Amino acid sequence: MKKIVFTEEFCQPENLFPFSLVRQIQDIRIGILTIREKWERHLNMPSFDKSEGDYKDLERSIAIDNTIDKDIFYLIHGNILPTRKLVRQVKKLKPGEFITLAEKESIIYCISKKEVLGENNIKMARSIEMDEDLTEVAYPWHIFQLNALAIKQDFELLTLGRKSQKVPLTNKVIGENIFIEKGSEIEHCYLNSEEGPIYLAKNVKVMEGSMLRGPLAICEGTVVKMGSKIYGATTIGPNCVVGGEIKNSVFFGNSNKAHDGYLGDSVIGEWCNMGAGTSNSNLKNNASPVVIWTPGGPKKVGLKCGVMMGDYSRTAINTSINTGTVIGVCSNIYGSGLTPKFIPSFSWGSDGIERYKLEKAYTDIQAWKSFKQQILTESEKNILKHIFDHY
Repeated sequence: MKKIVFTEEFCQPENLFPFSLVRQIQDIRIGILTIREKWERHLNMPSFDKSEGDYKDLERSIAIDNTIDKDIFYLIHGNILPTRKLVRQVKKLKPGEFITLAEKESIIYCISKKEVLGENNIKMARSIEMDEDLTEVAYPWHIFQLNALAIKQDFELLTLGRKSQKVPLTNKVIGENIFIEKGSEIEHCYLNSEEGPIYLAKNVKVMEGSMLRGPLAICEGTVVKMGSKIYGATTIGPNCVVGGEIKNSVFFGNSNKAHDGYLGDSVIGEWCNMGAGTSNSNLKNNASPVVIWTPGGPKKVGLKCGVMMGDYSRTAINTSINTGTVIGVCSNIYGSGLTPKFIPSFSWGSDGIERYKLEKAYTDIQAWKSFKQQILTESEKNILKHIFDHY
């Protein structure tokens, strides 16, 4: 059986803080799909994770050892976005061959039992060199910076040879690059796809008066509130509730920004909630480059960057988020004035930050999950406890 096996080795997952704290890199959503989902669809194979010996190893983690038997593994760096050319070359690989790019380490291996010398010890026979511009997600701001490209690629992948549901006549439509899956509702809205496609997944509800501008992806089960203004390149992940003004941002899923307020050039993890009136700054008043906190030290991002909000974090009403702010996992943010530029995981408040108690965090997360008929699993608790103890 042929299988995809993703690896974070050599991807420096620490640079994708805070989103790599609770998930493997390949489970980051960019465009319409996660990186894992893109590769699974392109190669038509199931995927697994290479066991890294850390707290994120779950039931689909497997070791590279002599238990491979007759399987063929395609070992892929978890932060690489597939392209047509790259996918074609992967499909041609034979066991013992691996792909390299100019000035880049090997990125994809094809492995059978023959290549495995021992646990996590492989011997490859032949390098396949490619002349290709690699698209990889190395830092969190790449998620929104590459989102326009990723939406267009995923839109083409998902809609090829398929027919969209008709756009109801009550809507005002500019452009033709619109795809609506079965079960979605949209009436009395404005849709403009001239600068990029608009994709509405299954069971999306867009309330009247909303203005949507591509490139835009609204994923399964999401609700867009009345009069929302959403423009590219934006992804609203599955089962979100959004409203107000959103620009060039990515929601991973199950998160809410249900009220007025501005969100721009930002990435929002899963199970986040933004209180009414929460807004972020994405441009400094002096128009100088935004510098953002990373575990390896400050990095210049470019002229625009909003907030990188880790999973399970929440803001109080009328929270004002500073330009280029990084918020860790499971923080409850409130306070006067602009937020600090870095808010650690499990913070309680933003002025004179104190620590969120772990059991209290579990209880609050479960309360939020109950709104969407889900539960906090033991695996999620274990991951959160590790973050609480070590970060």
